[in-house]
Amino acid sequence: MKTRKPHKGISKRVKITARGKVLRHKAGRRHLLSVKNGKRSRHLRKKCGVGVADAIRIKALLGVT
Repeated sequence: MKTRKPHKGISKRVKITARGKVLRHKAGRRHLLSVKNGKRSRHLRKKCGVGVADAIRIKALLGVT
């Protein structure tokens, strides 16, 4: 029985925690950082969770059950 390969693009962008949650980086941290204040940049550094519907799709792409 062949196993499916994990999607490489998704595997580079998200992290699965030990309890099965999917974490992603926040958007808006690539350019124009001089416009954004320090508090906003610090909050953008942290990872955040993914919604339930998206988490199901992401786990399917990664082959995680």
